[in-house]
Amino acid sequence: MSAHAQPTESPHLAAAAPAPSASEGDPTPKPRTSTLKILLVAIGSSGDVHPLIGVGCALRNRGHDVTIVSSVHFERQVTGASLGFIGVGTEEEYEAITSDPALMQPIRGTKRVIEYCCVRTIRDIYDIIAQHDEPGRTVVISCALAVGARIAQEHLDVPLITTILQPMMFRSTHATPRYDWLPMGAWTPAFIKSLAFRAADVYADSIAAPATNAFRKELGLPPARRLFHHWWMSPQRVIGLFPEWYGPMQPDWPANTTLTGFPLYDGGDTTPIPVEAQEFFDNGDPPIVFTPGTAMRFGKRFFTSAAEACAILGRRGVLLSRFTEHIPSKLPPGVVHFDYLPLGRVLKRAAAMVHHGGMGTLAQTLRAGIPHLVMPMSIDQPDNAARLRRLGVADSLTPRRFRPEAVAGKLQRLLSSSEVKAACRRVARRFEDCDARTQTCEVIESFAAEVM
Repeated sequence: MSAHAQPTESPHLAAAAPAPSASEGDPTPKPRTSTLKILLVAIGSSGDVHPLIGVGCALRNRGHDVTIVSSVHFERQVTGASLGFIGVGTEEEYEAITSDPALMQPIRGTKRVIEYCCVRTIRDIYDIIAQHDEPGRTVVISCALAVGARIAQEHLDVPLITTILQPMMFRSTHATPRYDWLPMGAWTPAFIKSLAFRAADVYADSIAAPATNAFRKELGLPPARRLFHHWWMSPQRVIGLFPEWYGPMQPDWPANTTLTGFPLYDGGDTTPIPVEAQEFFDNGDPPIVFTPGTAMRFGKRFFTSAAEACAILGRRGVLLSRFTEHIPSKLPPGVVHFDYLPLGRVLKRAAAMVHHGGMGTLAQTLRAGIPHLVMPMSIDQPDNAARLRRLGVADSLTPRRFRPEAVAGKLQRLLSSSEVKAACRRVARRFEDCDARTQTCEVIESFAAEVM
């Protein structure tokens, strides 16, 4: 995987357009006398990249120079938000990664994420940071998966903030996240949990440590071990991009961690809603919306069950996927398909959301105040489904049990439950006086003032 981060003649390096005025959801622009150069490293799918685009927009509106470093797949989305862009890899690589069926499996999915997001990008991310660092002005804000940023912090002394989207990424022997590959309950003794984490590190290090430490050796750095314990997070500052009520801080999380909330962003300011979609929402009862995630390449059974469940319930439905081959050729009356709709603009007009348990999707659904039915598959999704159930706003089905009758039954219960409706309203109210983007910006600026 090669980085396209050379000067402006590179086809994947796009300069930021003039910043537009603040749009709905962005903090009020606050010009500063000291402008930071922000490199935001976002590796993964849309659910991983969109939150950092949202943070980038907020930082831009406060007068900072912001560039997103991500897969070339997201160039149009980033430049459309008037942010600078540096591309990593190729479109063909992104398509190959997202079409790998192993991503949908618990253990093999974790292995593929480490291989694709960590190992393949190490040198690229490091080189980009090295080439674009302006000492005394640059701050790197990176997802934990981009370990090249962690190495740059250590070797180049570049200020680094690690962002964590999912509570599952924080290990804890107290309130331990749910891992399908490592089942542990509240009753499991702490020392057993610690041993389990050490065993997991042996497996994870076997995938990531050879390439990581080979590169570290080239730079004259000592080997790193237990990469995914705490090493991959910045020793300077960690920001959890979720609220305390969703993922409470634990005593054994890194001490330099701050939680700021969900930085909601879905491209709604730059993505128009099709006329057909607007008319559909205007002319009928609130529909049930279905999506297994924007990168999901294996959604045929999901959408077949979704359409049949709508027919059983006699409810209208919206199926969201850019992979049209997954959509049944004949849909029941009142069920429609769109490639993509900005959830922040349509979910408040929906009855319920059926999804995979991704952070961006669940955050928008929580703000909309409607029930969730979750079909978790791998990585953080099972833990997210468990958290939503504990909030009282959701139910879940495994992929194996995601059949029309079961989907219809779960949705009927969710939609008819006064307890679920009240819980959804309570959670939605938590978003009313919360500006996670502004809070995140303030943490970043405070950090920069401390280290520069």
